Amino acid sequence: MQEREYKFELLKGDKVLWSVILLISFFSVFPVYSASSNLEYIVNSGTTTSHLIKHTFFVVLGLAIMRFVGVFKYEHIGKLSSILLAFMIVLLGLTMVSGQTIDGASASRWLKIPGTPISFQPSSFAYLMLVIYLCRYLTKKIKRERLPIENIFYIFGPVLLVFILVAKDNGSTALMILMVSLIVMFIGQLNKKYILGFVGISSVFIGIFMFLALKTDLIGNNRVHTWMSRIETFTKKESQVEDEVDKAKNYQVMQAKAAIVHGGIAGMGPGKSALKQMLPQSASDFIFAIIVEEYGFIGAMVLIALYLIMIIRIVMIASKMPAFFGSLLVLSLGTMIFVQLSVNIAVAVNLIPVTGQPLPLISYGGTSMLVTYIQLGIILNVSSRIQVYDEEGMGKKQSIEEINDIA
Repeated sequence: MQEREYKFELLKGDKVLWSVILLISFFSVFPVYSASSNLEYIVNSGTTTSHLIKHTFFVVLGLAIMRFVGVFKYEHIGKLSSILLAFMIVLLGLTMVSGQTIDGASASRWLKIPGTPISFQPSSFAYLMLVIYLCRYLTKKIKRERLPIENIFYIFGPVLLVFILVAKDNGSTALMILMVSLIVMFIGQLNKKYILGFVGISSVFIGIFMFLALKTDLIGNNRVHTWMSRIETFTKKESQVEDEVDKAKNYQVMQAKAAIVHGGIAGMGPGKSALKQMLPQSASDFIFAIIVEEYGFIGAMVLIALYLIMIIRIVMIASKMPAFFGSLLVLSLGTMIFVQLSVNIAVAVNLIPVTGQPLPLISYGGTSMLVTYIQLGIILNVSSRIQVYDEEGMGKKQSIEEINDIA
């Protein structure tokens, strides 16, 4: 009986969510192992076995970190978010100066830890810390009328600063930061006039950034021309793609669509993708196309169903959580996962222009995977506290004093 209780405690938090995470994590090993042959033969990086070991290591490490996050009170994580966000902003600045490229990527998004072979993307951690920071700040000041200067300095300032530092090398993530921040402000009950003000200010900043990047040399080595090219390629109809330059720009999308069509209903079988060698970033950004090719429409629908269960459980946790900060935090982190998931699949099926967003818990790459596990760890942390709050007699609605004390 004692051993049984220990196992139950090992998976602390929502058991359905835990089950879905474990299933997706276990499944991720197979498509990554198959698609990583692209890294070996095309990018000339490592071997399929070394990539399998590396991916498995990050899965195990991610699950361990996810469980470790449950040891701390999520309120304490919120209180540390401003310090951690400031630290990440410094790292983003360093990345702009001395960023690296790895595994065939074309953008300098990685920062190497001195004295080690380890590289990571500060933008992913900065994005996470920014969302947690916004949740805490909005909770602490939920009913007090803030001065406009407070919103500009404490809300708009950090968001726009992170956007500017990330946008140069990672435009899709920068736009997602703005979009998710806007959603957090909305569900965090920020006054609508400030939300509209944020939209206006963001539009101005995006306009200025685009102008400086396209018309001047003030923002060197930026990728704005790449973004414009991708948008132009996306908006062209297939009948208009005639010359070799256009075909080269459209190459990734054409190969992804071919892989999806090749998979059919039942798929070619695990490891039997015929297009993984021809599809750039097949182990990361376009891994969904390889999954459809190998596991078919049926396998893709099962995977999407698991993701939907994950999102539904996240919404249920948020709805059951009596503490406003906990509820807002869960919804915000769930939004981050949902947006990333939607963007990756939308790119694979050619619904939106090509971006560099990985498939949560599956795509090859350590930083994004670990950040997703941290997000889910915080969500599970919050879910484990629901019963505690119920036992303490906390009602479904809190007073302003209770809200401020929780945050």
